Order: sequence, then C-alpha cells, then structure tokens
Amino acid sequence: MKSEMPYKLMLTENELPNSWYNVRADMAKKPAPLLDPATKKPVTLEQLSQVFCTELAKQELNDTDRFIEIPEEIRAFYRMYRPAPLVRAYCLEKALGTPAHIFYKFEGNNTSGSHKLNSAIAQAYYAAKQGQKGVTTETGAGQWGTALSMACGYFHIDCDVFMVKCSYEQKPFRREVMRTFGANVIPSPSMTTHAGREILERFPGTTGSLGCAISEAVESAVSRPGYRYVLGSVLSQVLLHQSVIGLETQAALKKYGVKADVIIGCAGGGSNLGGLISPFMGEVLRGEAEYRFIAVEPASCPSLTRGTYAYDFCDTGKVCPLAKMYTLGCGFIPNADHVGGLRYHGMSSILSELYDQGRIEARSVRQTEVFQAAKEFAQAEGILPAPESSHAIKIAMDEARRCRESGEVRNIVFGLTGTGYFDMMAYQRFNDGLMTDYIPSDAEIARSLADLPR
Repeated sequence: MKSEMPYKLMLTENELPNSWYNVRADMAKKPAPLLDPATKKPVTLEQLSQVFCTELAKQELNDTDRFIEIPEEIRAFYRMYRPAPLVRAYCLEKALGTPAHIFYKFEGNNTSGSHKLNSAIAQAYYAAKQGQKGVTTETGAGQWGTALSMACGYFHIDCDVFMVKCSYEQKPFRREVMRTFGANVIPSPSMTTHAGREILERFPGTTGSLGCAISEAVESAVSRPGYRYVLGSVLSQVLLHQSVIGLETQAALKKYGVKADVIIGCAGGGSNLGGLISPFMGEVLRGEAEYRFIAVEPASCPSLTRGTYAYDFCDTGKVCPLAKMYTLGCGFIPNADHVGGLRYHGMSSILSELYDQGRIEARSVRQTEVFQAAKEFAQAEGILPAPESSHAIKIAMDEARRCRESGEVRNIVFGLTGTGYFDMMAYQRFNDGLMTDYIPSDAEIARSLADLPR
C-alpha cells in the first residue's frame, strides 16, 4: 500500500516533553474550586495536604502556571515507553472506504497497557520523595491500579488498591498483575472500612462503583500515618500529568505537517481526554487555532450528556471535597457493564467547565456498538483495543464515514488509551451474542440528583 507519510509519526527521545501543560492557565473562566463540604469554602493547601502529597496538592490548586517542569526522575521512567507513537490508520481508512485521514495516539505500549502510567509514576514519585510508606487508591477496570502498582514497585512503596467489585470479578488477570507488582487488592465496597460497611448496608449486593471505591481508599489513607491517597482521573493534577499525551501528539503532527480537524477521546473521569486535548485547547483559548473536540461516554453512565452541572461529592461515601462538575449524583451506581474505567458519576471540573462553555461536544454510545467498533478496528489495525478506548474508536469511525458520504478530507485524531487483552470475558460475551445494553431511565438519574448537596 502506497502511503503519503509513515505509518508511525514518531518523535525521538530528545523530543520528549520537558514540562507538563496546565490548561487552566489559559482559561479566562477557571474551573470552580474544590469546596470543603462542612464550610462550603474553597479547600486550602493545608487541607489537601492531609490527603495528597504536598507537591500534588500544590499542582491541584495551581491555575496560573502554564508549564510545570517534569522532574528528571519521572522523565527517566517515561523514556522506557515514551514518546508513544502517533499512528496513521491506513488499514482502517481502507476498510471504511473514507477519504478521511485517521490518526490514533497509542498509549498501550507499556506493561500496564494504558495511559494511566503517565500519572501513576508521577504520583508515586512525589509520595516516595515525601517519605511516605505507601499510597491507597481505587480502580475501575483495573488499568489505573495496574499502573500504580508498577509505579509503587519501582519506588519501593506500599500500594493498596480498592477495585470496583464487578471488575474485580470480571477481570481476575488484571487483579493478578497488580498483586504480582506487589499491590494489595481489595474488592469494593468491602467490610474493611467504615465507608464500605455503610455502602453495603445502604446498597445490599451492590457491584460497586468508582465513587464507592474512592470513599474506601480515602478513608484508608487518612486513618493511617505514612499513607497518602492518589487518584487516576478527574483531578486537575492528573490531567496535568496526562498532558504528555497531547504535547507529543501536537509535536508529531507539527513535525509531519498535519493539522488536526477533529480530536476525539473517551470520557469517564476525564484523564485521557483532558491529557489529549489540553495543548490543542490551549491553542484555541489563545486564539491560535480552531479544532472540534468530542468527548465520548457510555450510555450507561452519561454524566456529560444527561447529568447536571453542579457541586457534588466526588465519592459515594461523601468524605471527599465538593467539586463542580457534570454529575449524575454521587449515589448513582452504574450498571455493571464492561467499561469499568468509565463508570464514574462525574466529570473532571476542567472538562466540565470547557463543556459548559461549548468548547467540547459530547456523545454517548451503547456498549454493543462500542464492541462492534472494537472488533472492526482490531481486524483492520491488528490491535485489540480496551473497551474504554473503543468509545473513541466508534465515534472516529462515524466521523470517517461522514467524510465518505460528503467527500470531505478531514484529519481525525483519537486517543487509543490502552489494550483490551485483559478484557477477554467482555469480548467473549460480545462474540457469543450475550452482551446487552443498559441505559438508565430519567427517573433513576433524577432520584440520584435529588441528593445533590444544597
């Protein structure tokens, strides 16, 4: 097949970013601050430092510095798998018969299998540097827990992972990878924390949610000296670390003379979408360029497309600060589908504010159509994608088909956040015709939103 440019638009090791990009610095209207649920006042650095490592708390509150230097110890770790390739999907273009040019930023080329390692290594580094004994966290599908277990093993600190119960049961191999790297993995909600016991009493037999697991992880951290809590999505510090994805994508496109028209990412809490689009959004905010941005979420947990923009608790147990975000209500327990990494009731405050300003589009898609897109992508491009990533694949393919119908040549870029080789039970259900779609009713969402803090 004759190609106009290489399959892989590669950067060299010397082109690895030196700094993370902080999109908040370029936002005229900043995301609303986190609030103390007791006083309803913005949380302070001192308060956040009781839960997070001090340097991470500073990053969480920083909305003025456009660039924050990446410590050399983190860049040294990044060099093991970064820069990550930006791939021209020639075979997918041919299969779709589209004139569109499709590119995907592949973040699955590390042992954890996803983009999560970009922030995990940063958070483990700051915990080790501060002299902490270990960290606690939650994980949905398991990508974040896997990445954090690797990072903690690298810096020789403890790692306790509260894994959403349905994923703990559906993805045993992901769980065993975490344990192999030294993590202690607990199905959530559990009887090991006060929050877990309360949730089990309130929702008997629940399959859990990220909101539940967050409550347990935070309680576990703050109740033990020498431990801090770390989070794999939603928070501003995480989107900051993940900006290496967008910075590399931006540099690769510029290097090969390509201008993106539409940039697409799956959206659960917002880490990979925010990381991918932030540098490009900065260009838009500074009046330097125009792009279309599309966030893709599961129809079973549609925080952007059906949620409310309001202050809400970040966790089901209501022990975390209040964040202004698009939310389905902290008590919303998503259906136990196979996209565990997107089963969160709210969206990043940064992305929520940008969406509220009309700078991002949002679409929700059903589980079965997502897996059909994943199957078509795998057959064309030879990579088995994670179910989460396949949401972006579905919409990228839809956009490419529209170009086929209109004859327009557009450059479509999407984030392939990870591989699906630990998600074979989900693929088995899809291939056997047993997978179903679940969409919450308006009444279900209304009941959950009725409990929003006043």
